[in-house]
Amino acid sequence: MPRIDFEAVRTMCLGLKDVTDGTVYGSPALKVRGKMFACLPVNRSAEPESLAVRIPVEQRDELIAAAPKTYYVTEHYVDYPCVLVRLSHIHQDALRDLLIMGWQFVGGKSAAPKRQNVRRRQTAGIHARRRVVR
Repeated sequence: MPRIDFEAVRTMCLGLKDVTDGTVYGSPALKVRGKMFACLPVNRSAEPESLAVRIPVEQRDELIAAAPKTYYVTEHYVDYPCVLVRLSHIHQDALRDLLIMGWQFVGGKSAAPKRQNVRRRQTAGIHARRRVVR
């Protein structure tokens, strides 16, 4: 498995809509419309060569339960919607999926894939027609 570092993470993410390079507390970070969704953790409780990715707590707990050698959280991060990832233990495809999850979580509706946005517009149109008919 090729070594994954922050440069590889950056390369995976810069093709996503509205993603920019930046810093958080002086540490390299990736942001969607100015909001951080992935960064090198700055707190000493995180293991070296880890990545912090913002995701919903429920999904974080599922990831940790399924693969505790790859995903973890320390006491410092437990109250934040994020997961810590050991970059030496994660496959590139799984990392890409996790980064997209973080990008969607932080980016909200406009970061969701276009297919889902079409469904929302169709549903909104149905509700709008119902209001007009009433």
